[in-house]
Amino acid sequence: MATIKPFAAVRPRPDLAQEICELPYDVMSSDEARQIASGNPLSFLHVSKPEIDLAPGADPYAPEVYARGKANFEKLIADGALRQDAQPCFYLYRQVMGGHSQTGLVAVASCEEYLNGVIRKHELTRPDKEDDRVRHIESLHSQTGPVFLTYRADPALNELFAGKVTVQPEIDFTAADGVRHMAWKIADAAVIRAIEQAFARIAPLYIADGHHRSAAAARVYLKRKEANLFAVPSAAFSSAGKGAGVGRSSAWFLAVIFPHNQVQILPYNRVLKDLNGMSPGELLEKLDGVFIIKRNGPSAPAARHGLGLFLGGQWHSLNFRPRFAATSDPIEKLDVTLLQKYVLAPVFGIDDPRTSKRIQFVGGIRGTAELERLVNSGEYRCAFSMFPPGIQDLMTVADAGGIMPPKSTWFEPKLRDAMFCHMLT
Repeated sequence: MATIKPFAAVRPRPDLAQEICELPYDVMSSDEARQIASGNPLSFLHVSKPEIDLAPGADPYAPEVYARGKANFEKLIADGALRQDAQPCFYLYRQVMGGHSQTGLVAVASCEEYLNGVIRKHELTRPDKEDDRVRHIESLHSQTGPVFLTYRADPALNELFAGKVTVQPEIDFTAADGVRHMAWKIADAAVIRAIEQAFARIAPLYIADGHHRSAAAARVYLKRKEANLFAVPSAAFSSAGKGAGVGRSSAWFLAVIFPHNQVQILPYNRVLKDLNGMSPGELLEKLDGVFIIKRNGPSAPAARHGLGLFLGGQWHSLNFRPRFAATSDPIEKLDVTLLQKYVLAPVFGIDDPRTSKRIQFVGGIRGTAELERLVNSGEYRCAFSMFPPGIQDLMTVADAGGIMPPKSTWFEPKLRDAMFCHMLT
């Protein structure tokens, strides 16, 4: 079973939401964040990436950075730009990006269930990135960006949520990138109980995006648990007049939970700095042993086990020869695995893409035109466009206790920070 709970969210004033809510902290550099937030004191980037308020080049992990983030967060609350609901609620969060729409339940999920595997992961995390989010949570006493969870779609929940979003949303704005964001509050005690009971029948939940946020939340929870900070009962989740003391705020983490058949995965493409001493002709000759190659092909593959290669100013279609993809192993048959195993390591000499400075990863939201731009700039020599894995691939790997290869999935649209904040005090 999966245990989720309502909470009293801190949310933006509806008329200011478009100015406040921002993309996640980890999809942009400090310089990009500084430019986005320029002239907008309400931008939540002043909280999620507070180094932008210090001198350029400042250490983003310095104590004064976290102190500035805390001060900026507290000012938004003191000024009324962010306001906390009076009682614990569930919320619905809908995003519309072009022809794609997805509606998720906003709740808090259990750190214990994250630790014991009811909430399943598919990525490794980096200690330095975990440390950053731990310090951010502890400085603000709040989780300000949600973890993106998914679950196998449930018809009853689909029907319930579809009925709730027929009324006017409390928050409704379209961001600069064209993505529309809407939010509704669910405060009715009977409906809250029905949702809790429905999720109690659903297991497991899967982390789609936000592995460092969930890992950091679990670390904060364990730290406070070991310090015996849970001795005083809390009524944080007594939304239906019951349940006081069922959990302390830091035992839960902020999440938006989407049915699996609504989430959208875009490819995570690769660009390479050099050809490992080969000429373009020599590279194509080596690749011919791995792929069926069609020159002057489309820029993006149309199906699994197909790739695009931008080299020498033109696109080539690559399809793995059948023997390379002939496996039932859920990780080994992923295109990113096949590319690493049969091309990047033996042909380009890139044994660890996590640490190599000769390869970079480009989210599919930027399109194949960005790959062309990077190669044509001379900074990179070639690019591979990928076909994205499906959500079922992710769930199968997670169910088997496996880890997806690095940079396998790019979920879009991204959840906006500050749409919902979970206070730990």
